[in-house]
Amino acid sequence: MMKRYGEFLSMMGNVTRNFSEQSINSVLDFVSMSQDMDILQKFYEATLEALKQAKNERLWFKTNLKLGKLFYDIGDFTKLQKILRDLHKSCQDSDGADDQKKGTQLLEVYALEIQMCTATANHKRLKQLYEKSLAVKSAIPHPRIMGVIRECGGKMHMGQREWDKAASDFFEAFKNFDEAGSQQRIQCLKYLVLSNMLRDSKINAFDSQEAKPYKDDPEIVAMTNLVDAYMHGEIDRFEKILRENRSSIMDDPFIRHYMEDLLKNIRTQVLIKLVAPYTRVRIRFLASALNASVEEVENLLVSLILDDKIHGKVDQINQILILERESLEESKYAAFEKWAVQLSSLHNSILKGLTV
Repeated sequence: MMKRYGEFLSMMGNVTRNFSEQSINSVLDFVSMSQDMDILQKFYEATLEALKQAKNERLWFKTNLKLGKLFYDIGDFTKLQKILRDLHKSCQDSDGADDQKKGTQLLEVYALEIQMCTATANHKRLKQLYEKSLAVKSAIPHPRIMGVIRECGGKMHMGQREWDKAASDFFEAFKNFDEAGSQQRIQCLKYLVLSNMLRDSKINAFDSQEAKPYKDDPEIVAMTNLVDAYMHGEIDRFEKILRENRSSIMDDPFIRHYMEDLLKNIRTQVLIKLVAPYTRVRIRFLASALNASVEEVENLLVSLILDDKIHGKVDQINQILILERESLEESKYAAFEKWAVQLSSLHNSILKGLTV
């Protein structure tokens, strides 16, 4: 088989460049369906060598990129790194600097390496590549490439807990994937909804013209129902939605990673409202209301007390939260006093203006 393919490659000089490119791409697309990586590698190596000799740089670049994506899909990052070095070198000028005239090709290389850095959690390199890719202005990339870069950028910002920046990147990724006709748009739309919840945003992602057509998509409906339960502090409904839509929500490792943050947020909101009428309340009662363990509620209460969101103390021996109502009343009267002083100052200023 390899012998026949070698003969086929040797005939490239006898046909037009477009015909040879279409033929080689068809063969490689067919071979790529094989699970035998040894055979795949032999086909690609033979193709790349023939293209190098024929000085067909354009197809050499595309073929190398295709091989790189194959290695990325199977998780062979060692071989992928070598391909990325070769690809990046082909996009440099004689001084070894990135050739901005090859901006479109540079972005394709950056996108593939950004995906690898995201998969291997190489955050430092990921940030460098992300910033470099956004700085490329001389390119007209395929929207799918920018979608990949923006999606990985959103995930990077999520890891740094920069929810606003993450939401912005996920929205850009969604628009690019939508333009490219890629199903990845649905996933990025879900990530946008997730980041909006984490930043406690009241903005409805589906108010935008681009997102509105996907509002009734089954996978998106699950996320919007989750948002509604989250915004209204309905813990039972929130957890029920997670259970009933496991395939569209919790089966995504990225979304699942941030569910603990969302559960903590919604429990915090409910907890503050729940303790408001009391001076003393049993922690076990709060745990039952929040569908959480006593230990989890204790930790939440300590955080809220330290953040000055609840005025009180936890009696760990008797498992009771004791709220300091006096300090709340004092803060209320202090606020009224400050308001009265400001009104008096304003009154004096007006009188002074009238006398002048």
